[in-house]
Amino acid sequence: MQTELFKPGTLLNPDGRLAQVGWARQPLLDCNLEAARFYALRYFQRFRIKRWDYYAVFTPRRFFSATIADLGYAGNIFIYSMDFETGDLREEELVIPLGKGVELPRNSTEGDAHFENGKASLSFNLLPNQRHLTVSWPGYHDGAGLQADITLACPPGYESMNIVIPIGRQRFYYNRKINCLPASGTLKVGDVSDTLDPHTCLGSLDWGRGVWEYQSYWNWASASGFLPDGRTIGLNLGCGFGDLSKAGENAIILENRVQKLEQVKFDYISGDYMKPWKFTDTEGHLELVFTPFKDRTARTNLGIITSEVHQMFGRYNGTVKTDEGKMVSIKDLIGFAEEHQARW
Repeated sequence: MQTELFKPGTLLNPDGRLAQVGWARQPLLDCNLEAARFYALRYFQRFRIKRWDYYAVFTPRRFFSATIADLGYAGNIFIYSMDFETGDLREEELVIPLGKGVELPRNSTEGDAHFENGKASLSFNLLPNQRHLTVSWPGYHDGAGLQADITLACPPGYESMNIVIPIGRQRFYYNRKINCLPASGTLKVGDVSDTLDPHTCLGSLDWGRGVWEYQSYWNWASASGFLPDGRTIGLNLGCGFGDLSKAGENAIILENRVQKLEQVKFDYISGDYMKPWKFTDTEGHLELVFTPFKDRTARTNLGIITSEVHQMFGRYNGTVKTDEGKMVSIKDLIGFAEEHQARW
């Protein structure tokens, strides 16, 4: 059985080791990365600490994502958008030496993320009961441009999937994922402008902080959508990184309440990603088939930093069982599943 955390405190003890290991329904720990102790020469530690805020928004027309990240050696700023009807997917990326100008908050519960230069401006602002995203990227899609002004409702009572895990002897990962955030505002891609309705549009946040092994691998699957009766349903599944014996990120999020899962198997063919993926858990609470319709492959090669992600967009079908033992049918829920390998 995995360990659920209830006690607030710091992420790291004074000796740099994790104060607690487990999972929680709310972010309980202060992310005191200044206490990290994994190199004898403290100056070099900053180059191994990874921090990112990744937002995603699902609308009936399209998927949109924006990220501000500091990978230690460099900042990574990127956006991408996909039209579900046409399959058109466009992506823009900036690599910022040493992360100059990248601002990221200490915790997921306070502060803002920001980056701006002559090519793009991204701001992720945390306001009472909501998160406000503004993105301006004039050169997006060969000059067509992208503008976003999106508000994600996030009342304090919403539960999220939070994990604190060790990676090897000295490294660690602290992660918060929030699904099914009602989205309102506007998203303009080229000449096409969408007004987001919170009854049909949902967003999510992947907030990560930690120190990873230089060569890393993981799988992640996520979705935020609606059941036929109007209830929100989210999926967050992951494996392949760190020591998951006391805490994994696998969960169903039904009406913004976490239904925790134990181990989940990602059954797919690496290298043949467009074939259906199957997901089952060890306790019989999850049985899903994910059928991809779009392959987003993104590669980065900066010598010391390389990354290759195969993010499949598709539809989930199957059943999940709640903590109360009720079966929930999932039909054509749009989401993604990915394989990611990195040297970073």
